[in-house]
Amino acid sequence: MIWLIAASLFFYSWWNPAYLSLLIGSILFNYIVGYALSQPRAMPLSKKWILALAIALNLALIGYFKYANFFISSANDILDTNFNLYNLILPLGISFFTFEQMTYLIDIYRGKTQDYGFLNYCLFVTFFPRLIAGPIIRYGQVMPQFANPLIYRFSPEDLAVGMTIFWIGLSKKVLLADSISTYVTPVFNAAANGVPFTFAEGWTGALAYSFQLYFDFSGYSDMAIGVARIFGIKLPLNFDSPYKAVNIIEFWRRWHITLSNFLRDYLYIPLGGNRKGKLRRYINLMITMLLGGLWHGAGWTFVLWGGLHGAYLCVNHLWHDFRQSLGHNLKKSHWWSRGVGCLVTFLAVVVAWVFFRAENINAAITMIKTMFGANSFSLSPSPIPVVPLGRKVLLSFCLLVWLMPNTQQWLIRYNPALTEPIAKTPFSWENNGWQKLQWRPSKKLGLIFGILVFMILKSFLSAPESEFLYFNF
Repeated sequence: MIWLIAASLFFYSWWNPAYLSLLIGSILFNYIVGYALSQPRAMPLSKKWILALAIALNLALIGYFKYANFFISSANDILDTNFNLYNLILPLGISFFTFEQMTYLIDIYRGKTQDYGFLNYCLFVTFFPRLIAGPIIRYGQVMPQFANPLIYRFSPEDLAVGMTIFWIGLSKKVLLADSISTYVTPVFNAAANGVPFTFAEGWTGALAYSFQLYFDFSGYSDMAIGVARIFGIKLPLNFDSPYKAVNIIEFWRRWHITLSNFLRDYLYIPLGGNRKGKLRRYINLMITMLLGGLWHGAGWTFVLWGGLHGAYLCVNHLWHDFRQSLGHNLKKSHWWSRGVGCLVTFLAVVVAWVFFRAENINAAITMIKTMFGANSFSLSPSPIPVVPLGRKVLLSFCLLVWLMPNTQQWLIRYNPALTEPIAKTPFSWENNGWQKLQWRPSKKLGLIFGILVFMILKSFLSAPESEFLYFNF
């Protein structure tokens, strides 16, 4: 365990050794607070106040590094002042390791966590496969697995399953996400710089970014799960074919699942959830999604993105209430209604991603106006093309996300992830003949993966350096 902690700290320090002390300081502070919360004896401050102060200090840490410049810039715009703060480097993974430690403190306060060993806690925070971009884990999910002596023995199955998931994830990043990114930047740069572009080019950029983010994040999630599995550890599922969702509620049960669960359990439900009437539920949804948007980045575009998804969720719940008032059974649906729901949900998500990616609000509005035909509905490129339309490429990506099983479905015989079962969809892996192709170790598959690894390494070595998009959050 000590070796794994040391390796994880070395892994983190490789990015910027100066911020290793910040991580260690955060670990020591939260461990001491957690230990104090676990003690039965009375203390000068009530446990509720200790927890509240600790949460406030954790949020202040994120606020300083992630949002200080954003708030100062906003204040300068509103008050016409010229306050300045040196550009701060955002510590890698600070949002993830801070949120995980907050869950630890809250769970101790609620009596859900009973293990207070220091080394266990260090490993919980630093376990390197998910340290810098999730999944957001909870103490009770992962640490009991380290208590199992079997994980310290070599397991050919864990090695094979973990390596397979890792290479699938890396192929998504290198061969898919990075390749389609060439359709993204020119369009969003044009929107930011006032360069005119057509309806078709606007949708090309928005769709391409939707697929880039999908495969970038899905790829990272697979790699984290795969590396952890090599060590015999199962991480919670974080990504479950979200573009197959038939409504926006289901989308948030499939996209960044561990963050959605965190926001639900530690923000939405404590705010009252749906227990205090429908109006309060919608207010709580909006607050949760606005803060969820701000968690992703220090900018008004992220806040608008979160607010847009909050509005989507409210409309979705109103629609369900309306159907129930008509006596409809929400658990029953026709294939065509699921198809329409999937398409509408996907388009709504694509529109929201424009705010997520745009340089600023004006650029996002320019993109949205063009995509909705404000300048014409031309299906051709501009006289001086901003970007190739890439219709065949985009169609191929649509088929990949809608018709193919995801990694967890393909390896479901080996239980690759820890948590929730995979939701059923119209194109469910279990409902057709695809299950005959489920992953099993074989020489033929080994040869295919050997070719895949060669292609990944060739692309990786020849392409310019590219970070995972979620490293910025």
